[in-house]
Amino acid sequence: MISIRKAGVQTTVQDLGRVGWRHLGVAQCGALDAPSLMLANKLVGNPFDAAGLEIVIGVVEIEFHRDSWLALCGANFGAQLDGKPLAKAWRHRALAGQILRLNGAQKEARTYLAIDGGINVNVELGSRSTDLQAGFGGGLGRALQRGDQLPLGAPCHFDCILGVQQRVWTPEIRALPGPEINHFSAQEQKGFWQHAWKLSPQSNRMGARLLGQALHRQTMEDMLSHAVLPGVVQVPPNGLPIVLLADAQTTGGYPRIACVIEADLWKLAQTPVGSSFCFIEVNHATALSAQEKWEQELRRLDWAPACQPRPLL
Repeated sequence: MISIRKAGVQTTVQDLGRVGWRHLGVAQCGALDAPSLMLANKLVGNPFDAAGLEIVIGVVEIEFHRDSWLALCGANFGAQLDGKPLAKAWRHRALAGQILRLNGAQKEARTYLAIDGGINVNVELGSRSTDLQAGFGGGLGRALQRGDQLPLGAPCHFDCILGVQQRVWTPEIRALPGPEINHFSAQEQKGFWQHAWKLSPQSNRMGARLLGQALHRQTMEDMLSHAVLPGVVQVPPNGLPIVLLADAQTTGGYPRIACVIEADLWKLAQTPVGSSFCFIEVNHATALSAQEKWEQELRRLDWAPACQPRPLL
């Protein structure tokens, strides 16, 4: 078990989300930066889809009530274990009674804490993820608060510490043209791809709201509601795009100018408020190749002997 001594602004239990419920209006949820959670899980011997903690803004303090292995992947949060600095993207040993302190993101936006055995809260609709909008999942149906306690699964055992190399955030986010891109003139389309965008402070787990040069539709015809997914870039009437994220609604009525490819969605999770980036137009072949490359990186971790826990004697 772990207990929360300081919870930060929005620390939640997340795994890889709920699959197969969107037709009933249930959001996907799950880690916004899924690759970071998957890497952290692999370092501590968990399945890729085990539940961990998504931490956005420090200070966060967590007490361990059993000897554990932990890993932090994603942003550098200046982590310390009983005052001793911990490197991100490495497996570390924590003893019962020790305190993990995260001091806040130093460059990017989110870090993911995985602990051997995973956060073992109840599974709801196939996932342990917290749905903040609907108020369920994560064991508590909300962001964590001081005094909360979370159960852990069965511990793993390793003979050594281990680190992995994380991908580096860059301000280019690849995207496919959306089904309603022709609702915008050639000049407006050019502006979408060529202009820099900034992440708005009004962004949340539902959507990344962007600031920049507003886009104007060349047709204002009414649209029927349609299915939307994480990564879809909608343009509301004010002309400032919204990139849907894991907690987004399942249907929408705004034109879809683009869709961020799955391999780059993590970049939006790690973009700090006020930071600039641009969209890069790619085709389906590039999108599939990028996803395959990432999956190959994960499979290489499966082959690494040091990633495998040893049996308890």
